[in-house]
Amino acid sequence: MQKQLNKFNNAIKNTNFYKLSQKECEFIKNFALEFPLSFQEIRNLIMIANDIEIWDEGSIVNFIKLPKESPRDKKQFSKKALKELYQKYEELKNRPNDYSKFSSKEEYHPRGVTTKTIEKESLGLGQCPVASERTRCCNLFTLDAVESCGFDCSYCSIQSFYNQNQVIFDKNFAQKLKDIKLDPNKRYHIGTGQSSDSLMWGNKEGVLDAVMEFARKHQNVILEFKTKSDNIKYFLENELPTNIIVTWSLNTPIIIENEEHLTAKLDKRITAARKVADKGIKVGFHFHPIVEYNGYLNEYKKIYDTLQEKFTPDEVAMVSFGTLTFIKPVLKQIRARDFKSKIYQIPLVDVEGKLSYPLSTKVQMFKTSYEAFKSWHNKVFFYLCMEPHSLWKECFGYEYKNNDEFEKDMLDNYFKKVNL
Repeated sequence: MQKQLNKFNNAIKNTNFYKLSQKECEFIKNFALEFPLSFQEIRNLIMIANDIEIWDEGSIVNFIKLPKESPRDKKQFSKKALKELYQKYEELKNRPNDYSKFSSKEEYHPRGVTTKTIEKESLGLGQCPVASERTRCCNLFTLDAVESCGFDCSYCSIQSFYNQNQVIFDKNFAQKLKDIKLDPNKRYHIGTGQSSDSLMWGNKEGVLDAVMEFARKHQNVILEFKTKSDNIKYFLENELPTNIIVTWSLNTPIIIENEEHLTAKLDKRITAARKVADKGIKVGFHFHPIVEYNGYLNEYKKIYDTLQEKFTPDEVAMVSFGTLTFIKPVLKQIRARDFKSKIYQIPLVDVEGKLSYPLSTKVQMFKTSYEAFKSWHNKVFFYLCMEPHSLWKECFGYEYKNNDEFEKDMLDNYFKKVNL
């Protein structure tokens, strides 16, 4: 028994064992000590228990029925019990999610974000951190105007890059931006919404003043502000350079309510986009991630229809589609959080080095979405973000030979749209 106890104590190290309820901890410990579970089986048991709890699918106590009397062949029993557990676990991942009785709102507790201004060593300007030749990528440059985000989307990869609870501003950001030397003969697409939300902080620490001056100085740059907020006060009150676009990441009310914590509601995002477009600034819309759940295609189509009713193609620079892609550090962060989420309750498969939906699911969501925007085809630039090369032809009817060709077509469309 002592040997098994030592194994158990070693197995639970660096796991989320103590995040579980006392009842679940006792159940797992008793099961592991009573039956000859291996080190990895104990860890798998903890992971599954943690997932079931986060997904709001009950308790692992209800997934394994322990006998009232100790069986003769304990090894055989544990083997059968674990096999049945794994089957039920896979069933939970493979069926479309149902948010109708999901309790994430009641369970969610904000993480308490603070802001801090420091003198950073360098300006964070470089290629998109998730750029890869394994997926079709637009070669976006990212500008880290702010580091980390005050919103709390359950799926966000930013949480694996920065301290989740502290948002960093650079004291000398404006001067560093002035000192940047760009090739005047090259066109650039630079986004400020990769390391934090572009608009939620407004002009705090003069961030928007600095990037607007940068855009005015460099007419060979398309500067994109990507947001899930409705904080557009600065854009309505100031004269703006013409070579900017403001884009909103949109999702269905169900996903915003349950997975995009603290962000603006859907109607507020669309209203903000409408006001910015009225000012003459081109806008765009990112549907990334599209999330599969019961009835999701109809829910997304409602948004697509609303956009085509409220905006003309001339006002819209782009529409992008993408879906959930996870790297292991992000999954680890989500599992360690103290909230409910169904965001990774999906049939995770390896797709070009990342965990995501199977390609068949992606084809359905992207092809259906693109076809829903038929009235905007050839008038608005559509693209897939961080998705395999093979999906373009099947979903859009066309494809790019490489990332450079994709980048050129995007830049051609954007510069034409803003009349530069």
